[in-house]
Amino acid sequence: MTMRLFVVSILLLFGFPFIVTKVVDSFGTCNEFFLKGQPPTIKDILENSVSKNNNRYKIICQKYKNAYRFADFYDITNKIPVFSAYKYTGSATGRPHLPSWMIEPQLETLGDEMREPCVNQAFPGNDQTVLNHGHLFPNAHAADKDTAESTFTMTNIVPQYETFNSGSWLKMEENVRTYMNSHCRDKDKASNTLAYVLTGAVPSGSAQLNERVNVPSHMWTAFCCYNSESKKWESQAHWAENIEESKDQGKTISTKTLQELQEFLEIKYNKEYKLFINDCLGN
Repeated sequence: MTMRLFVVSILLLFGFPFIVTKVVDSFGTCNEFFLKGQPPTIKDILENSVSKNNNRYKIICQKYKNAYRFADFYDITNKIPVFSAYKYTGSATGRPHLPSWMIEPQLETLGDEMREPCVNQAFPGNDQTVLNHGHLFPNAHAADKDTAESTFTMTNIVPQYETFNSGSWLKMEENVRTYMNSHCRDKDKASNTLAYVLTGAVPSGSAQLNERVNVPSHMWTAFCCYNSESKKWESQAHWAENIEESKDQGKTISTKTLQELQEFLEIKYNKEYKLFINDCLGN
């Protein structure tokens, strides 16, 4: 039995469905999810489409039903994604009904010693009452059923406070979707909706779920698209604390500029952070 078949057999034994993904050396394998094929730059972490610390930060091209659906930059130490990247081209209706969350078998390397499953990623049992599975690429932003299903993988989610996930963050996602539907178009084919979206999580200093999965302090998102009305490239950004909102149910997340988000991330990471090539200026 080959190592790949052995890994798959072990995962099936534990009852975890898996997504046929591809852990790669460069985002060049799935660069269609980034503006002009260029992923973000995070100084000393991700530069020129390549992870600068491949022992910790993994590049994942999310493949599901024989097609790449989106891309992830994944932190196996914190067991949460740094960001997910996808193209918004419209949204399908309804939420997929999958039997369970999927995991990424290529992140797990098995030797000749016994070990627990999902050492390098969260697994479906990592959940609590006040924390739930928070999508980075939300299934409601997927253009079709198969792509929506592909978002239900543990490398596309973080522990998110339930009231935040279903409160201000959800309202923001819905507002952004409405805006992209109205204004964002493929510059080369104006009848098609198109926006490039990045959504990420800022790891907290010490908060963990089940003493293994980092609970992010903040979540952020930004999109870049060609505005069909102004005939210019434009961007929007949002971020917020990942906190309980049960006593603040009317909370909203204000719209910020791309530059403001990058400055926020540079403070959090103490590193230069560039999300879109040429800051989404279109040149």
